[in-house]
This record gives sequence, C-alpha cells and structure tokens, in this order.
Amino acid sequence: LASISRLLKFCSEEMLSYNWNIIIADNGSTDETYNIGKQIESDLKNVNVIKLSKKGRGRALKKAWKNSEATIKVYMDIDLSTDLKYLPIICDHVYSKKYDVAIGSRLMKGSKVEGRTLKREIISRGYSLMFRCLFWVPFKDAQCGFKAISSETGDTLLPLIDDNGWFFDTELLILANKLGYKIKEVPVYWVDDPNSSVNVISTAWNDIKGLTRLRFGGIEKAKKQMKSN
Repeated sequence: LASISRLLKFCSEEMLSYNWNIIIADNGSTDETYNIGKQIESDLKNVNVIKLSKKGRGRALKKAWKNSEATIKVYMDIDLSTDLKYLPIICDHVYSKKYDVAIGSRLMKGSKVEGRTLKREIISRGYSLMFRCLFWVPFKDAQCGFKAISSETGDTLLPLIDDNGWFFDTELLILANKLGYKIKEVPVYWVDDPNSSVNVISTAWNDIKGLTRLRFGGIEKAKKQMKSN
C-alpha cells in the first residue's frame, strides 16, 4: 500500500505530460497484495489489478503488457528500489522515438547502489560480463527491475520470448538488440531490498540455462518466427 501511494503521488505530480495508468500484477503471492490492490482499484480509475496463479516475472509482465493499451509500457518492482525520479527519464527516451527500449542500470558509471551485499554484487557483475561476452551486446545491467518499452516493440518481441521467470529481462534485451531495436541504458539510484525473497543461486543457474538456449539456436529461432509473423 505504501509503495502504491508513493507511486500515485509521484505520477500525479511529476508525470503530468502523460496519461498514465498503474497495473498491479499479483502473481502467486500469499499475502494481502491482491485484496489491497482491489481496494485501491475500486477507489481510483487509473489503477487496475491482475492476478496470476503462477509465479514468474516474465509471466506477469507478458499478461500485464498484453492487457495494456498504453503506447509506452513500463515496469518496476513493487518495492520501488529504483528512485522514481528516473521514471519520466526512461519514458521520455521511448516517447521521443529515439529509442525502442529504455532501461535502468545499476552497473553504469554514474549509478549508485545502496544496501547490496558483496555476494550479490559479484554475481551481478559476473553475469553482466558473461552475457556481454557471449552476445556482444552494449548494455550492462539486464536484470534491473526498471524498464520502458514502446507498444510496437513489445507487440513484436513478447511472442518471441520463451522465458516466464527472471530470465525474461535478459531475453527481452538480447532479442531486442539482435533484431535491431535501439536500447538506452540509464544509470540509476537503487536501494537493495534486504527482505528480497529471490534465491540468488537458483536464479543465476536459470539465467545460465537461458543464455545457453539463446546462444545455441534461440536467437535464430526468434528471427525465423519474426519473419513468419
């Protein structure tokens, strides 16, 4: 509730040039997220809630973005780890049509990260080095939960993405790069959530499997599928 209230206040004051709508995607939570979201939805016309029985960031984003008629689609983690002052910045990059995708980055020069453990930092930077060496992509931080995409780009890329979990972000960006879409990476201020339930080791292993799939046939499969559509 606190995060939604904070986001609503920010959008009402700082996103005046946009007609915005907030979608709360509840996928597999066991707390009161959905009930609280429905209460907010009943009070405010620009807040909607969707519920998915299965977990997975990719699964939630696919459904939320497909259900949205917005010309720019954004997502952020519910804990608002990224400073909201960067929200209009990534939206403007896409709205200008200079870029098809704009992403927050915790690994660029100029970014600032607080509260991150050494273990997470090493894994994050090691993963960044791995996918950049494998695919020669320019972006550094694929997993930051703060991204904006044009509706046209999303409509093309979403059907090509196989992953429904945490690897969704990486797959989205690698395919976008290899299919010729322009990506803008923005350094952000990020505060790590000490209560995060993400299993770092399990997530890292799934990421490695996803990179292997893309490296050995996944990208070519996406290109063929795109041509046939």
